[in-house]
Amino acid sequence: MRFNHPPLLAGQIDAEHRMAVLGDLELESGEILQDYAQSYVTHGSLDTARSNAVLVCISLTGNHHRLDFLIGPGKALDPEYYFIVVADPIGNGLSTSPSNSTYQPGMRFPRFTIRDMVQSQYRLLTRQCGLSRLHAVIGASMGGMQALQWAVSYPEFMSHCVAMTAMARTSAWSVLVTETARCCLMADPAWTGEGFSGAPERGWRAYTGLMTALASRTPEALAELLPDCAAAHLWFEQTYAQNRRIGFDAHDYLYQSWAYEAHDVGTTPDANAETAGALSTIKAKTLLLGPSLDLFNPAQEGRDAAASIPDAQFIEIPSVQGHQAATSTKAEDAAFLNRVIAQFLKTTR
Repeated sequence: MRFNHPPLLAGQIDAEHRMAVLGDLELESGEILQDYAQSYVTHGSLDTARSNAVLVCISLTGNHHRLDFLIGPGKALDPEYYFIVVADPIGNGLSTSPSNSTYQPGMRFPRFTIRDMVQSQYRLLTRQCGLSRLHAVIGASMGGMQALQWAVSYPEFMSHCVAMTAMARTSAWSVLVTETARCCLMADPAWTGEGFSGAPERGWRAYTGLMTALASRTPEALAELLPDCAAAHLWFEQTYAQNRRIGFDAHDYLYQSWAYEAHDVGTTPDANAETAGALSTIKAKTLLLGPSLDLFNPAQEGRDAAASIPDAQFIEIPSVQGHQAATSTKAEDAAFLNRVIAQFLKTTR
């Protein structure tokens, strides 16, 4: 299986890239994802009690470097204290995806859900890593949505859950954002109606304007960064060029975004509950974080989720960066998250 590992960027950790061949994966739909391979990296070591494992879940279009700003000496996820497993989700071009599948390439790939991502990670942790318990599961955006689903699907498996800029149920606003992003890509001449015949370069330009420039930031954040029209156009061109260097595949985006928009912890099999009811079954000590304004995943979704989880906290990230508040875009945001999450992971009930 080939995989698209983007170039290492400044601040990212050059950890050994691992691949676990986990066999056929039965999806929630009943379809079979053939010959599933789970991409992941690890940091640190298991302690003798096997009690210090942390799972990091990854965002839409992201990879195992997404939360590197939280990993390292003196940071929230310090490898001296934690064994950190960072798992690439289905469809990101590293784990089995439409772009790299031998048996189900392109639009032949079966549709999957965020719960399928969680199930693949459960198989990785239990079969490959030999783990039966996590100290914490953590993620941002779609990674935070996986973290909440983990806490619903496997309530006894982790002690702590941290979800940044996340939703327990995808909002109508977020559904329309992802639908518009797909329309950007599928308006390109490379879209044949049955897949992409090549990279949709014009589609990716439109996608960059929507997802990287607008939905992921706020007017205040861009005003701080860009003093005039010329600076805005230059920044856009530089951002588009960086997006294309990363080289995320358009087929992969379609499939991951379909999983993203369809998510609701309340539809977990055997949960027999609506969204709030499913969240009320969470036993992990839970922390949700979000900025005051998020133009992709509305911050109110995180507040509402926290209100339904027993003893959960919602902490506002003091940032004008919008959805980018849960990144290292601004050093002060990264420092705040490292401080708050580190303190939270040390707490007990």
